[in-house]
Amino acid sequence: MEQEQFNQRTDLSTLTEAVAQIRNVLGNIIVGQKQVIDFLIVGLFADGHILIEGVPGVAKTLSAKLLAKSIDAHFSRVQFTPDLMPSDVLGTPIFNTKTGDFEFRKGPIFGNIILVDEINRAPAKTQSALFEVMEERQVTIDGQTYIMDEPFMVLATQNPIEQEGTYRLPEAQLDRFLFKIEVKYPSLEEETAILMAQHSLVNKTLASDVKAVLSVQQIQAARAVIRSLFVEPKLLEFIAKIVNETRNNPSLYLGASPRASLAIVHSAKALAAINNRDFVTPEDIITVAVPVLAHRILLSPEKEMEGLTTSDIVNQIIKKIEVPR
Repeated sequence: MEQEQFNQRTDLSTLTEAVAQIRNVLGNIIVGQKQVIDFLIVGLFADGHILIEGVPGVAKTLSAKLLAKSIDAHFSRVQFTPDLMPSDVLGTPIFNTKTGDFEFRKGPIFGNIILVDEINRAPAKTQSALFEVMEERQVTIDGQTYIMDEPFMVLATQNPIEQEGTYRLPEAQLDRFLFKIEVKYPSLEEETAILMAQHSLVNKTLASDVKAVLSVQQIQAARAVIRSLFVEPKLLEFIAKIVNETRNNPSLYLGASPRASLAIVHSAKALAAINNRDFVTPEDIITVAVPVLAHRILLSPEKEMEGLTTSDIVNQIIKKIEVPR
């Protein structure tokens, strides 16, 4: 009885109804990627940026576009290329011959949902243009600061296989992403379902039917509710132990920062909320730990040669720490 009362302290019905609609809309088109869809939704409500990694053709870009389409907000897309300049992303002052003054022409980064396609194809100079705007939600040009409208979310994609014409993302850039989501190949059954769905279409695409189910105001209200959700002190200590272990693990050359700890807290709250709970469980923390931490840490050269991944190390760390109950 106490547990039932505890569950009903915060009304999440409006939020969960909207989440169910987004899941349904995206799930009808992105077949077999339920966890990817959930992480995209969590990132939206946790006010974080997401890096989507996968080989070509696994619907990375489509996933980002569909999420943006399900929200009544301004969507903008930037295709990163080796010759892209920071001004092509942020904007540039343009001389107005009529007034005799320079006017700032905003770049594509000014929007609510920003898709940065193939982010690792631009050199460090252009990637660094995202540092300020991703962390501080503002752009400074010629001493003038421009504040971004809320919500502001960067969805970036990259191909982990192709190396020609790509540039490794700086650690400071990676640390600004709440999640790094790895999109896998579909199973045989899932791929058959994809073919069946596409084959049945006549002169249209599934994406053309997607309608906005969330407004900007609803997102802001949901974020305020999620921030207020309860996290027990022993769970906060559990998060701190996981992150602290990354800094003292002999298999790692670089551990995670306090920003990673906060990212786990925010994303665990959002995961609990979209599953209609107003409190965080250890399972929420364990679920988000790998996508939050794996891209923020670096393997030691020895472990890298052994073929281990950072996800393997995060899972090892979680298993060795006692889960609070």
